Amino acid sequence: MSNAPGKGPGYGSISSSGEHMELAREESSTAEGNNNNNRQNGSSGSDGPTSKPNTVGLAISALLLAVLAYLGGKASTGGPIIGVEGPETKLPQDVGRQSAIPTRLCEVHYKGGVRVIQTSLGEPSRQWGEVACGVAAGRKLQGEAGEDLAKNGEEVEYGRPSARIRVDFSKVAFPDREPILGFGGAFTEAAALNFWSLGKEGQDAAMELLFGKEGLGYSLGRTHMNSCDFCVQSYSFDDTDDDFNLTNFDPLLTHDLESGMIDMMLLATKTLRDAYPKETENPSLGGMRIIASPWSPPSWMKAPTEKDEDRGFMAHAENMTGSALPVCIRDGVGRDSEYAKSWALYFSKFISGYKNHGINFYGVTVQNEPEFPAPWDACAFDYYTQGDFIANHLGPQLAKSHPDIKLLIFDHNKDHVIHWAKYLLDSNHPASQYIDGTAYHWYAGGMDRLLDGAQGNPNMHRLLSEFDVMNVDKKHLVLGSEACHCPSTGYAGGDLNIAWARASRNAHTILADLAAGSNGFIEWNLILDSVGGPNHLGNMCDSPLLAVPHRALGAQDVPVQLDFEHAGYPFGPVFGDQKTRDELNAIGIPAKYLDVGVVVQPMYYYVGHITKFVRPGSRAVHGLVDSSFKDRTFRPKGQSVAGGGINDLARNGIEVTVWPCEGSTRQEWNYNNDKQFQVFGHDWLGVPTTSCLSKRAEKDLGGLMLTICNMTEHDSGVFDIVPVEEDSGKIKIVLANGKVGADRSCLIIQPLRNYGGAYGPRGGAQVNLGDCAHSWAEWSYDQETGEILSSVYSDVGGDVCLTTGWPFLQVGAFDTSAAGDDGKTVVILNEAGESANFVLKDGDDLILTSSIPPHSIQTVAFD
Repeated sequence: MSNAPGKGPGYGSISSSGEHMELAREESSTAEGNNNNNRQNGSSGSDGPTSKPNTVGLAISALLLAVLAYLGGKASTGGPIIGVEGPETKLPQDVGRQSAIPTRLCEVHYKGGVRVIQTSLGEPSRQWGEVACGVAAGRKLQGEAGEDLAKNGEEVEYGRPSARIRVDFSKVAFPDREPILGFGGAFTEAAALNFWSLGKEGQDAAMELLFGKEGLGYSLGRTHMNSCDFCVQSYSFDDTDDDFNLTNFDPLLTHDLESGMIDMMLLATKTLRDAYPKETENPSLGGMRIIASPWSPPSWMKAPTEKDEDRGFMAHAENMTGSALPVCIRDGVGRDSEYAKSWALYFSKFISGYKNHGINFYGVTVQNEPEFPAPWDACAFDYYTQGDFIANHLGPQLAKSHPDIKLLIFDHNKDHVIHWAKYLLDSNHPASQYIDGTAYHWYAGGMDRLLDGAQGNPNMHRLLSEFDVMNVDKKHLVLGSEACHCPSTGYAGGDLNIAWARASRNAHTILADLAAGSNGFIEWNLILDSVGGPNHLGNMCDSPLLAVPHRALGAQDVPVQLDFEHAGYPFGPVFGDQKTRDELNAIGIPAKYLDVGVVVQPMYYYVGHITKFVRPGSRAVHGLVDSSFKDRTFRPKGQSVAGGGINDLARNGIEVTVWPCEGSTRQEWNYNNDKQFQVFGHDWLGVPTTSCLSKRAEKDLGGLMLTICNMTEHDSGVFDIVPVEEDSGKIKIVLANGKVGADRSCLIIQPLRNYGGAYGPRGGAQVNLGDCAHSWAEWSYDQETGEILSSVYSDVGGDVCLTTGWPFLQVGAFDTSAAGDDGKTVVILNEAGESANFVLKDGDDLILTSSIPPHSIQTVAFD
């Protein structure tokens, strides 16, 4: 993972002052009273989830904020809303402001069988619950005047605003590319140690939860070649200096065998095979697919860093942590490099060793996070040196000894993935013939962990488009190979809202990546301990499952922390360990699993809404959320206040995009006294945030971003609103403080490459500065509602609105007929603090009318 130790803000976000912390507490307290969402700020009292926060929990939150601020991250500027006359304005709460809108009951209009399952913050202990749906029995949708609304296309029933969720299973997004491979997590040493720390019942439960039919049904995995940070200490399988032929390589891979990693993989493979025999027997669906990624070669293969040389290590690196630049290999990666040749041979021996234990790897990546000379186990490459290493050494070695192994490049963040792909996949590059896929991570660069999973989706569309331009083989894989939330765990932190926000971000990113053409998504650690370890650099992170063997029924003399965990309690006491099984069950940590020593977190259930149904062989199909014709989903006709609750994407570093208009705070823009377009909200801990539209595109992400509103020190744009023509209602938004020529300084829509993938052109196009004469530069701005609207896509579906990141209400649609029990799956995600009514259609066929509660996810499966 490409961040400094501690990985910046994550469980608690950054506050730049104590005042912000106090406001966060006020907001948390008020929100709890107003919306009865069982909000907990750090901890709750002994009376359960609705009791008052205790001082220990508040101390933990304060400590998190202080520690994370020290690490260097900084949230978007908090405090009062600037550019607004009058007294300082505190932000509104994340409560349903449209409570007068009646929610729609679920009614099925489809003639076949339809199942709807739901996980919701409103009922945190009822995961994957069946939604009761009535059968419409041919009843027509009618408006207040009694007209047949199903005929004229208006999706409003009895005056209730509804989202129009339109999917089309006849339109497969990427019919010529490989289907979805599946989903999974990483078999790290930390995962294995935690898994085997459980009793037999706990191990059985964890296996079923992760790989079984009743669980996630994971079919992808990843492991580390040599050590990674989620190990007790650094290790390799050959520590003999200059052993170029690897005579002393340990063919038994004793460390991975004794740590339990190998046995855990074998057990997972068997669990998946028993649960999904048809999938595992079908070569095209593949069964368990595991890829291996190196973090670092043995230290004797690595060039010394400056710090190594300062300590007298002149010949090679002192240890496996850190990396020299631009490449870690001791004598480079040219054809004559003995160390590069030996490192390539190391890959081959590692693959063979695992094969001898019954584990046939699906593929390898060249290097984990090659752009980051991390303080943990690391080896840097740039795309030039990675290309030379593949062409001169690794590619030929694997082609000779393991021709069935797929080789994936990059394995780092989305911001630079296109640069690497364009260089390495050029057909004239000698490395290109050996490359089978591109791996990427979900992290944002820098220290702000609340941006993880939030950046780079337009780059995914660019990547797939570049493949077409470069005539890359259609079998080339694009695989999300690592994602996690840091620091700490939901169980340790104790704020259910933050745990839920993490779950929602996971689901959003998976859906967005699949819509852009990804073939799969691999979480980081499958299971960790209560504080998110062990990690030999103290780099604690979250995982879907946590091992707490001391909480198992009948556990005796089991310490709260086992001897492999050396971090202690870096963020204070563990919230979950202070709660009873019944209290934890009430907030969505099931007692039946806690009783065998396993904590199942909200992100597990959110991901399961996808993985249980979108099985290997599935394909993304077209799907997008629109508002009804007369209303916005979250803002009824006649109202000017944006709905949906607080915008948690009003944050520096969020990409600005356009999506169908939903009337939410994510599409509410204030044109302030400084002529900036400003948004406001709060982060996951409740710290107020405010950001402004930038004046230049981010060089790697390719579009305008949200940035700090300080014009003298940062990139905030100052814009003039210029009418297009009298009485037309159209405007141009013209940058006034930039260096761009006057005719190229207008805010424009920048169409998505790849035609928007499964979302289509209206689903997340970026904005930039460009040609003022183009229709992309024409907008409408309603200062009362804060909505900035474009009609440029009216001929392909309708208007779009300027959006911070993405809308609250999202959808992913998948043809799951290849392996699933149901042929069609639609996943609906509502990140808003309000319910959303919706009408779901497949083409012209009405499937169902229903609603989705606040902070919820639903899966609709039908044949």
